[in-house]
Amino acid sequence: MRALAFIGMLLVAIGVVMGAYFFGGYYSVAASDDDSGALVWALTRVREASIARHATGTPKIPVGDAAAVQAGARNYAKYGCANCHGGPGVGWSKFSEGLNPGPPDLKEAAKNDPSQIFWVVKNGIRMTGMPSFGKAGAKDDEIAQIAAFIRKLPSVSDADYKTWTATP
Repeated sequence: MRALAFIGMLLVAIGVVMGAYFFGGYYSVAASDDDSGALVWALTRVREASIARHATGTPKIPVGDAAAVQAGARNYAKYGCANCHGGPGVGWSKFSEGLNPGPPDLKEAAKNDPSQIFWVVKNGIRMTGMPSFGKAGAKDDEIAQIAAFIRKLPSVSDADYKTWTATP
């Protein structure tokens, strides 16, 4: 019984110390500060679990449809995705270097399930700088095309991207 009381008191003490640390302003929210490994690990796990749980019921992503991939490239450029994530032959905008966490390399994100890519583009990710393009007015079919483009991104050449996004 004493062991349980000790564990309970220890948990209460840890909660009080953590509350004082975070709510007392000791934790720096500056984007210029690096996060601890433990925080990065925890937030990464929370993000991945949340996306996996919520990315259900998305529309069919036209991954193999060349016209949809090209339309996705145009929508990617139209909605400014290259500003933070770059693109084939297009560098990231300077301001994206100041984001914390930094925007991911979408050639790596292309390995994710298309429904998860769709969900992230549509809903955004809180406290990362990734906006909700659904709230910004992008239609589901445009977002599905962007997801199809991102899946194809590792194999898209600079020339193809330039051709697909050129304004007539």
